[in-house]
Amino acid sequence: MIEDTPTVTVGTGPISAADVVTVARHDAPVTLSDQARAAVAQSRAIIEDLADDDAPHYGVSTGFGALATRHIPRERRAQLQLSLIRSHAAGSGPEVEREVVRALMLLRLSTLATGHTGVRPETVQAYADLLNHGLTPLVYEYGSLGCSGDLAPLAHCALAILGEGYVRDRTGRVVPAADALDAAGLRPVILAEKEGLALINGTDGMLGQLVLALHDLDVLMTTADVAAAMSVEALLGTDAAFAADLVALRPHPGQADSAANMRALLDGSAIMASHRTPECTRVQDAYSMRCAPQVHGAARDTLSFARDVAERELASAIDNPVVTADGRVESNGNFHGAPVGYALDFVAIAVADVASISERRTDRMLDANRSQGLPAFLADDPGVDSGHMIAQYTSAGIVSELKRLAVPASVDSIPSSAMQEDHVSMGWAAARKLRRAVDGLSRVLAVEILTAARALDLRAPLTPAPATAAVVSAVRRGGTGRGHAGAGTDLADAGPGVAGPGPDRFLAPEIENVVAQVRSGALLDAAAAHLSGLR
Repeated sequence: MIEDTPTVTVGTGPISAADVVTVARHDAPVTLSDQARAAVAQSRAIIEDLADDDAPHYGVSTGFGALATRHIPRERRAQLQLSLIRSHAAGSGPEVEREVVRALMLLRLSTLATGHTGVRPETVQAYADLLNHGLTPLVYEYGSLGCSGDLAPLAHCALAILGEGYVRDRTGRVVPAADALDAAGLRPVILAEKEGLALINGTDGMLGQLVLALHDLDVLMTTADVAAAMSVEALLGTDAAFAADLVALRPHPGQADSAANMRALLDGSAIMASHRTPECTRVQDAYSMRCAPQVHGAARDTLSFARDVAERELASAIDNPVVTADGRVESNGNFHGAPVGYALDFVAIAVADVASISERRTDRMLDANRSQGLPAFLADDPGVDSGHMIAQYTSAGIVSELKRLAVPASVDSIPSSAMQEDHVSMGWAAARKLRRAVDGLSRVLAVEILTAARALDLRAPLTPAPATAAVVSAVRRGGTGRGHAGAGTDLADAGPGVAGPGPDRFLAPEIENVVAQVRSGALLDAAAAHLSGLR
């Protein structure tokens, strides 16, 4: 846990995206509001009244899914809930990242705290206790179809509060859940009517991953503007196409923000000034340079849409059946992941395209026929040295993968539960591929910045703009700055920095160094120190 991380209080209103990030990544403590405790107790009383009713009530006195027609006698209902969790904890594949599981648990806790699920106060508290003791259930890659909730992932979390299955403790050790609860002074929960169903019927896994991805993409989209500005500068391009009046002719907000960033980043560049002369016959640049604000801006607007979806979902209470404000218990379809799945897929398309245009600028800097006088592949001695030739291969390989990851998951559906659940969202799969795509974009941008930094150095004695020069200096200096850790980032040490142009050397560590700086926001900080603000 980061020192002085503020406590996140659940149950005073919709949980925020910032709360999700601080609990998932920085182990912020969690507490339940008195308002939440009262709402939970009130809805539980309604469920207990229904438990005594002779009429069937889904999830209370019946089986689940295609087995919902079977009436379950009262003496078997605790076993019904336990069996539900055990049978649904059927995930497989690689272990899901700790931050994703913590986000998932916090979001399920948020829904439980609304008083619309009918669980007992002690069951809600059990989720807060897991989070506060740093106990993270083992959840696996496969098992959710994104409908009826992220069933298997949520069931693995529920299994842990029952004292079954496995968790990772705060040190990262895998231990039996029963031993971890005992060491933390916690008692296993014995589930009552409806509670098992309430613990697994939500979009929390896909939503948590969307929130984390959007958080990381806030940094990466502005970093894409930095990378593009450096490349335009290094390639002796023009900033005339980014003029505010031209951009305003097509009033997309993201485009305006991206173009404003590029104008600010290039302001004061001696390199740019050197070819603003009558002798310069170039009137327009290639699309990958000239259209950067249009592509980056479209991606920004896509993220804006996805944020709206995420905010609505964060304000939702998702369960089936749900306890309404007037005391009804009603079946519904709010667990269907389509709204989140669509947003996840849409963002993956934008991520792939931003990476694609970035890789094209990298390639242009390496091609002596198109780079405006730069040496082939930016090599010290072309032919003897290969320079950044294979760094571009790496970027191209990632972009090709991102295009595959941009194929929507949400257009697929495989019927399940004996055709009772005959249309599913595949939102969890969309979330998993977006997470991989965000990682790929950070790497493609890092290769472009690494390449542009070398190209700008090769333009000496002409000097870059103050902001882009500061980014080059940060690349040379190394370090990860503010530690805005993204998915899969190890920020323990980004290394001593990347040296300037020279003979070939081991390139992989240099790429990883800049990847860490991209993810941490260190390069943005370097540029922003010379500007009134980046958008």
